[in-house]
Amino acid sequence: MPSFQCKVAALFCLNGLIGGIRVKKILSGIVLVLLSTVLSMPSLAQNVDRYILGAGDKIEIRVFGEEDLSISSYLGNSGKINYPFLGELKVAGLTVKDVEKVIAKGLQDGYLVNPNVFVSVAEHRPFYIHGEVNQPGGYAYQPGLTVNKAIALAGGLTERASKDKISMFREGNKSDELKAYLDDPVRAGDTITIKQRFF
Repeated sequence: MPSFQCKVAALFCLNGLIGGIRVKKILSGIVLVLLSTVLSMPSLAQNVDRYILGAGDKIEIRVFGEEDLSISSYLGNSGKINYPFLGELKVAGLTVKDVEKVIAKGLQDGYLVNPNVFVSVAEHRPFYIHGEVNQPGGYAYQPGLTVNKAIALAGGLTERASKDKISMFREGNKSDELKAYLDDPVRAGDTITIKQRFF
């Protein structure tokens, strides 16, 4: 018969083994979450880099070491901003990387030597969702937005909503109604309509 001390020692070893397995499971879960986050970052960065600026966006422009040249500005219907030394610049239709290049080139022409320009979108112009959602209206665009995520932002579908009858109008082309699916990407300025299903 094993002694009481041996039983206790064996119990501690078993608890330690189980605890170690639990710790390993927790750590492996954390690693998987971190890995999925890291893997998703390049696609988000690509979405940001490909984002086309338009009226309603608010951009921030920073020039390293030059506070007087750092501004925040909304894009009006003209798609233009007023920038120190360079005057009016049309930035609608460009990406933030394009704007960085335009400003850097302008500042190099007699103002600064090799300016370090950084442009970011502080506020995105909205997209719109109507029809059979609980809270229809306009919502701020988010990089990586899909129809399904847009529905979630609008409070979800009503009881009468049809997941198969979704239409979308792209910004700048409101005459061309497109059939949309839940995993389709949504761009800033787009309009989504969720239609009723037949009972």
